[in-house]
Amino acid sequence: MSTSGLVLVLLTAAVTTAANLLLRTGIVAAGGFSIGGLAETIRSLVRLFLEPRFTTGFVLYFLASVIWFRVIATERLSVAYPLLVSCTFTLVTAGAVIAFGESLTRRQVLGLVAILAGIALISIEKGTAA
Repeated sequence: MSTSGLVLVLLTAAVTTAANLLLRTGIVAAGGFSIGGLAETIRSLVRLFLEPRFTTGFVLYFLASVIWFRVIATERLSVAYPLLVSCTFTLVTAGAVIAFGESLTRRQVLGLVAILAGIALISIEKGTAA
């Protein structure tokens, strides 16, 4: 993976993490989200998009997608995607613990380590982890 590709993957992960945290904060501030009938779903969506934190998170998710398009246009997907997933997975988990006070048990940490180790194994490229 090129240096610019790595930087863009890390940027995508950071923006995606911020988006997820803002989306969650916005959903909570808007009173939640429910899918019922068509009218209820539309009301719920309007309520979400009127919440600035949700809307900002939504825009950041779109921005992360645009950055990601550049990555997959120039880098090997089989290397870039596992790196993106592992970074995002770790950052969102840490962000949820820090921002929302979510608990993280020892078993969850071990599971996270196992998943990250698996991602590292499948993304090894020419003898080094991507």
